[in-house]
Amino acid sequence: MGRSAEDGLPRVLPSLGAPRFVGRAAELHRLTDALARPPATVLVEGEAGIGKSRLVQEALDEPDVAARRPLAAMCPPFREALTLSPVVDAARDAGPDVAELALTPLAGVLRPLFPEWGQHLPPAPEALSDAGAARHRLFRALAELLDAMGVGVLVLEDVHWADEATLDFLLFLASRRSRRMSLVLTYRPEDVAPESTLMRLTSRPPAGTGYVRIGLGALDVPQTAELMSSMLDGEHVSETFASFLQERTDGVPLAIEESVRLLRDRADLVRRDGEWVRRTLADIAVPPTIRDAVAERASRLTPDAQRVLRAASVLAEPVGPAVLATVSGLPDNVAGSAVDAAVRSGLLGEDRARRVSFRHALAARAVYDMTPAPDRRDLHRGAGRALRAMTPQPVARLAHHYREAGDTGQWRTYAERTADLALASGDHRTAVGLLHELLTGSDPPAASVVARWAQKMPVLAYAGLVARGDLIRALRGVLDGEALAPHDRAAVRTQLGRMLLQVAEYAAAAAELEKALPDLVGDPFQAAWAMNTLGSPPSTMMSAEEHRRWLDRAADAARLPMTADQRLALVGDRATSLLEMGDEVGWAVAAELPDTATTPEGMMQLARGGLNIGNSALRWGRYDEARALLTTGLARAEEHRYQRLQDMIRVTLVHLDWFTGAWDGLAERAAALAGVEEEPVVQLDALLITALLDGATGGGGADPGPVAVADGGLGTVEERLRQVLDAGLRRGIVDLPLEPAAALARIRLAEGSAAEALELTDGPADVVARKDIWLWATEFAPVRTGALLALERPDQARQFVADLAEGLSGRNLPAADAALETCRGILAEGEGRSVEAAAAFGRAVTAWRRLPRPYEALRAAERRAGCLLAAGDRDTALAELARAQAGFMALGARTDAARVHGARHAAGAPVREVWRGGRRGYGDQLSPRELEVVRLMLTGLTNPAIARALSRSPKTIAAQLNSAMRKYGVTSRTALAVSLTQAGITPSEGHATGTESPRSDL
Repeated sequence: MGRSAEDGLPRVLPSLGAPRFVGRAAELHRLTDALARPPATVLVEGEAGIGKSRLVQEALDEPDVAARRPLAAMCPPFREALTLSPVVDAARDAGPDVAELALTPLAGVLRPLFPEWGQHLPPAPEALSDAGAARHRLFRALAELLDAMGVGVLVLEDVHWADEATLDFLLFLASRRSRRMSLVLTYRPEDVAPESTLMRLTSRPPAGTGYVRIGLGALDVPQTAELMSSMLDGEHVSETFASFLQERTDGVPLAIEESVRLLRDRADLVRRDGEWVRRTLADIAVPPTIRDAVAERASRLTPDAQRVLRAASVLAEPVGPAVLATVSGLPDNVAGSAVDAAVRSGLLGEDRARRVSFRHALAARAVYDMTPAPDRRDLHRGAGRALRAMTPQPVARLAHHYREAGDTGQWRTYAERTADLALASGDHRTAVGLLHELLTGSDPPAASVVARWAQKMPVLAYAGLVARGDLIRALRGVLDGEALAPHDRAAVRTQLGRMLLQVAEYAAAAAELEKALPDLVGDPFQAAWAMNTLGSPPSTMMSAEEHRRWLDRAADAARLPMTADQRLALVGDRATSLLEMGDEVGWAVAAELPDTATTPEGMMQLARGGLNIGNSALRWGRYDEARALLTTGLARAEEHRYQRLQDMIRVTLVHLDWFTGAWDGLAERAAALAGVEEEPVVQLDALLITALLDGATGGGGADPGPVAVADGGLGTVEERLRQVLDAGLRRGIVDLPLEPAAALARIRLAEGSAAEALELTDGPADVVARKDIWLWATEFAPVRTGALLALERPDQARQFVADLAEGLSGRNLPAADAALETCRGILAEGEGRSVEAAAAFGRAVTAWRRLPRPYEALRAAERRAGCLLAAGDRDTALAELARAQAGFMALGARTDAARVHGARHAAGAPVREVWRGGRRGYGDQLSPRELEVVRLMLTGLTNPAIARALSRSPKTIAAQLNSAMRKYGVTSRTALAVSLTQAGITPSEGHATGTESPRSDL
């Protein structure tokens, strides 16, 4: 025991030992019981200092658990994280005999992470450009290493600090079907972000495994007394003292321990009547936090020992005593004794490898925070010097220390090396984060250095980061700044073009790539790739002929030396561009693609081909072929973990199912893909389908529909269509606005706003005419024809249909041909040629069914029935309407079914009322509010004018007019006006007749 004097009186100080394991017997039993039945996932959660690490260590010391070769790792609180560093460092420290491990060629992926094992690892495989595939391969290799080492229990502590790669690896391990390894994870729930991958592990037990969640709470008074007694050589502690300390420390074991040590250091503990007590509890001073206790204890050490504590807090990881002494900067003759004093204080501890570190992260943080900023920077600089002498160099930790030291040059050096290592390991996410920081940091270095960083950025890895815009601004700043060498300028501009393509800024991307071409003379593949991109129809407003010239130049460049995988990529892109223009030659080029490839990169290109050529088949109307190509591409993407391609193929399959009428479960699939924020094209295409589907099944443009309701906020049908349209126009994706513009135009035409409908199709019509790609008119051509006729412009309608027919002449484009027949029917109907119109609509029905595209076939059948009625063939018309109504109901298109029901009723067919769900209203009769609207409509007022007159929104007016049309079985305002007049409903008095032309719905 030590001695102290207070008020001149000598006092015996208690000797303090390490606290025993107290109050966790039940939790220890649950943990060891779970590990006895592998594989298990055990989650140990609790606040800082509650005893998570101690519980795990007690379990690992159990003989049965120790026999399963546990491997313990700890996540450091570093901002910079080396790829999977906690697990990699733990495996390295375990010191396996790598030469004796049964590793497959897959383990070659680990070479960048374990350079010192190079002679014993297989050769490194070819790099993968797809981030998901590269990461999955790395995870498989590391899991194979752990299995070969015989690791039966993987412990990862402080998972709340884990980097994304480590969290994803844990999720991978937990979901392996062949899993034998148990996982033990400790974390602080309050420090886990809601969006963290850890939440997926903690909220959903992995299938087929044991799952235990252990939450550690505070110690009670008896347990507090037991813990205190264990530190005081097992001697008794007064209950009053224990109760007081438990209350002041909230029963947190670490806080209790630190308080006891501090009271001992203060000489505040006395022994009375065979037990340890505080002389006067009334004036006991227990620090309010663990940090305060640690700070006071540290302040009682010698200045040299305090310097060692500060060095240990800066290092924030276990290191050898020599490293700690070096970082502290103390002279050799005092450094050793200072380290010993810091360890004896109990704030630092030694592990089994005799490495020194703080016993708890909270204590380390307390010392770090009270270290003056200049001293911290000096210590970080010293840590950098010490760690640079290690082999292999811990580059991520070096980047961390030099950042904190304020040494930007050294930070950039080691941050780049860390990114290089991450790229070599297949961890694109870590690399992207580091390169993003380098590229967007203040006070950039020489342009040539920035160009080097830019070339390393794996643009395809994470579109979300690129979409923030600061990367794009940084590269533009480099191009606008100091002069670059031609090859650097070409590299930066090409990379900028890729980034712009990634965020769907097609027009801007094409402009940058065209500028880059003169500097790409010495790089055949990059030059051919840029030319192929310029040959892609959606990228610019070039004509089809100009696109073909670029494609021909790219084909010439592709004959120059390049790899087989590069040539494969160029062939797939050329085929896609030709098919997007409706050029039959594209199918012959697509046939040049092989069935398989010998490299992962080649397989990715084949999966891309399945997506792009499958999407072209979709646009052509070759739906069976599209499904086969997309399904094969998806299988390849799933097999090789190409996540981005998986999402893009899935949304294209969703589009295909919309066209082909496979609507069961489609709403949920589309809504899920509409949430893929990191892929803007996927998100927009999915959002489009949700809108189209709700428009058919949920009540029209003013109603959000079932998809939006289920998702909780996608917006109304019109809002979603407008969002997709605006995004396509803003991003310069020339073909993206075509379908949403057509859908919006149909809504406007149904409302009677033919001028707005025509305006919506003006842009698409201009695109098609200027590019001379009439395949792209498939979706909007019918509604544009109807709008022209509704505005009494029959000559323009005839010319448009004639231009469409000429543009499609000699081509085999099934979907566009069906749309052409629909346009011919609309034109004949508008000109009063009912028999010819019925025949044209009949051909359209046949063409749509052949694809098959049932929704459009049923709409054409409904139009045909209307023409047959006008021609006097009532029986055939009613039979056609009955079939159309049944078809719409079977498809789920309730809105259309109700409209056809009304048409049959108006034609005198004996029909029953169709209930479409919700509150039963006025049946086939107009409601009072609908009657107000239609009477104003009869005066010639437009929808906005009616809305102003009745103080309602235009959307409400449109919905009420649509309801009236359904009840009267008509599809246009003109037909509704005729039916209302025949029913004796007169125009509202007090409103002048408008001048708007009669309108017809499509």
